[in-house]
Amino acid sequence: MPATQRLDYWVGAISEGFLAMEASGDAHAFHGELVSAPLGPVGVNWVQGAAHRVWRTPRGIARGGQRVAYLLGNHDSAWRVAQDGRDALMRPGDFVLVDARRPYRFDFPAGPSTVSLELPLDWLARWVAEPEAHTAQPFRADSAGWSAALAAFARPWRPGMATAPPLPAELLADQLGALLSLACCGAPLAPKLPGLAERAHGVLRERLAEPGLTAAQVAADLGCSVRSLHRALAAAQTPFAPLLMAERLAVAQQMLANPALRHVSASEIGRRVGLLDASHFARLCRRHLGLVPSALRGER
Repeated sequence: MPATQRLDYWVGAISEGFLAMEASGDAHAFHGELVSAPLGPVGVNWVQGAAHRVWRTPRGIARGGQRVAYLLGNHDSAWRVAQDGRDALMRPGDFVLVDARRPYRFDFPAGPSTVSLELPLDWLARWVAEPEAHTAQPFRADSAGWSAALAAFARPWRPGMATAPPLPAELLADQLGALLSLACCGAPLAPKLPGLAERAHGVLRERLAEPGLTAAQVAADLGCSVRSLHRALAAAQTPFAPLLMAERLAVAQQMLANPALRHVSASEIGRRVGLLDASHFARLCRRHLGLVPSALRGER
């Protein structure tokens, strides 16, 4: 687009294809880019552009009935967010929740370099009892609690990751929901079911050979909700995704060291612990165990 038309085009294109909004900025120097891809129930968006302000009005809200919230974090510069009578200065790496059903305002004085995760409200309600109580309240990247864990987990999300996810989409979405719940609710509640974390460990060990194993499947085996499972594992400081990976690699390491299995290829051992891609299995061994599979076997 010609430079003088870019800001108007940006507002029109975003409003028609994404979410109705208004924006202001330097019409002679504006540039912007938005890339979006779905990851299970979550929409993963990456926004870059020149300095500008964004606001959502009752009129814009009335134009579309989107029942979504957004978890946003700007990477490179400070910015401001306001909603529900709250106004917060966001530092680079912090994240914040906003609800698209009510007016809000963003100010990017140095321009956005923003990951924006679109969260359907029916999905969000599974994890956060009162989302409206947490809008425009920063999840600080440098805090000592669950806010920092949420910010660290959400920071690397990109549309490219959504199109080729490193783990099953349901698993990543569940992990995001669990961390959001913990960040909103503070310290995890004690699990309602005695020994739930220990029982979950047992189910993981029994089913780790299944590619794409999800928390929902494990929770069904245990007769509890996904939320209760994540809270129990968080209380034991063993979140689901890292725990599953640790269990898989521990079994793989035992198998690689077993002389009776030397005739079984490393890629087959990876498949037997639910890791189907041989190169991905090798990278995981190097990252988490310090050596590639052949070295773990003592092969030259």
